[in-house]
Amino acid sequence: MISLITPTRAKIAIAQNMKQRRLALNLTQAGLSKRSGVALSTLRKFEQSGAISIDNLLKLMLVVGGMRKIVEASAPNQRRFSSIDDVLSNKTRPTRKRGSRS
Repeated sequence: MISLITPTRAKIAIAQNMKQRRLALNLTQAGLSKRSGVALSTLRKFEQSGAISIDNLLKLMLVVGGMRKIVEASAPNQRRFSSIDDVLSNKTRPTRKRGSRS
């Protein structure tokens, strides 16, 4: 799949979206920092550059909402069947976890 958004642009967009969520909740940077446990300097850097660890991003999302959407967005695509014949003719086997013998 071709994406027209670069990782750099995605980081900036995520940071802008987070700032809008923060403002919609009438939270200052200091207020969000205190509620989330993310250092104020980290939050400021994130809103300016988009740079943040996944741990800190999830802490922020816990406060402003949207964590479930991130988890859902990272889930693998499920194959959709259009008929029972598609289901019955499906030849793919479920992938095993490394080391499992089932």
